[in-house]
Amino acid sequence: MGGAGILLLLLLAGAGAVVAWRPPKGKCPLRCSCSKDSALCEGSPDLPVSFSPTLLSLSLVRTGVTQLKAGSFLRIPSLHLLLFTSNSFSVIEDDAFAGLSHLQYLSLANNHLEALPRFLFRGLETLTHVDLRGNPFQCDCRILWLLQWMPTMNASVGTGACAGPTALSHMQIHHLDPKTFKCRAIELSWFQTVGESALSVELFSYQGEPHIVLAQPFASRCLILSWDYSLQRFRPEEELPAPSVVSCKPLVLGPSLFVLAARLWGGSQLWARPSPGLRLAPTQTLAPRRLLRPNDAELLWLEGQPCFVVADASKAGSTTLLCRDGPGFYPHQSLHAWHRDTDAEALELDGRPHLLLASASQRPVLFHWTGGRFERRTDIPEAEDVYATRHFQAGGDVFLCLTRYIGDSMVMRWDGSMFRLLQQLPSRGAHVFQPLLIARDQLAILGSDFAFSQVLRLEPDKGLLEPLQELGPPALVAPRAFAHVTIAGRRFLFAACFKGPTQIYQHHEIDLSA
Repeated sequence: MGGAGILLLLLLAGAGAVVAWRPPKGKCPLRCSCSKDSALCEGSPDLPVSFSPTLLSLSLVRTGVTQLKAGSFLRIPSLHLLLFTSNSFSVIEDDAFAGLSHLQYLSLANNHLEALPRFLFRGLETLTHVDLRGNPFQCDCRILWLLQWMPTMNASVGTGACAGPTALSHMQIHHLDPKTFKCRAIELSWFQTVGESALSVELFSYQGEPHIVLAQPFASRCLILSWDYSLQRFRPEEELPAPSVVSCKPLVLGPSLFVLAARLWGGSQLWARPSPGLRLAPTQTLAPRRLLRPNDAELLWLEGQPCFVVADASKAGSTTLLCRDGPGFYPHQSLHAWHRDTDAEALELDGRPHLLLASASQRPVLFHWTGGRFERRTDIPEAEDVYATRHFQAGGDVFLCLTRYIGDSMVMRWDGSMFRLLQQLPSRGAHVFQPLLIARDQLAILGSDFAFSQVLRLEPDKGLLEPLQELGPPALVAPRAFAHVTIAGRRFLFAACFKGPTQIYQHHEIDLSA
């Protein structure tokens, strides 16, 4: 037996194994040296099935073997020690070592390996030592599973250094921190089209089922969609006649459903469904002398009562706060008269309700609720020509996404007294810059009338939004609003478009370490 074979037996004995002599039951393969329970092979051997099924140690050196298929060693299950050295593998499959329930020492050193399959060591509970040194491992997401696996095993693992990428070259693999690897990606892919164009899209849950309502001005309706579990698609459930509608805002109060249909040129209406099984019916015309040209409607809760705020974009009208009083909603306060407001955003700051109004004539103005009404608190500096605002919370901070049609859209953060500029993003032709929390990801979608809409993701380490993907195909035509809904474990993004159909995309998570 050669020196390497003796070394193997010594290692095996040092690992506490009992080496008992047995006559080989299978023939010794060509170019192998066999003695007692060990075999040392150099050059190109026969397949491992030619070895004795009672073999305890096997060394394969410069064999020319390029592939290790799943179950390659099922016919020699007694192996305690297995060593590969100086080979050039092109393929190693998961479960290549399946069935080796007694294996204690495994060496894959110096085999030109850049990565290993995730389930290579599955079922090898008796391992005490693994030698992976001398391989040009690429320390990218493919190695993440190995970093997570090593602390879970009662075995010493020799790994060596990274060969790449450049930033990690020559770093010892056991010094890498798994938490620094970003190996989870997301993708939004097209799922379904809803034929008519829309200006707004809102999610609500009624009787335990999610619903979507679209404001479709050219179809003169608010269209309510629900999920068809048989067809696995969204389908129309009910439509409300609403000429020139710009926003359909839902409110669920117990068994009752309300929908505020904000319409251009006056005539905004409240629709109501007192209980399940009934259809929605118009119950009230809302503030006809104040709401002359609505542009946006939002729902907020004040002192335990539901209210709507409708932003009015006409010079003669005024943004109006409508609160529930008995069976209907009636004007509680006029806000911001003569400023041609384009957007309203309800948010909470310092534990109190706030309202942010954007307009065509001045910087966004922040109001706070005090003494039963909204009072002006401050405006937002460095924020001229803002068309719309939306907020989100992350890491205990409150952020604003401010949409600008010309110039850069902006991200701001609340510092306790003021919103301060954090980030600027090119946004020619934007009418919507909307944050959305989908699964674990804080996203923001910047729509454009002249280019692809951009999906961005908040990177917690940097505290900034970073580009993720362009939304499409199909490309969105003049997007105006986004919303997401989770149904039966699947996540969907709705994109309402002014000059094209509403598009629905499905959210997928991709494991880059697989």
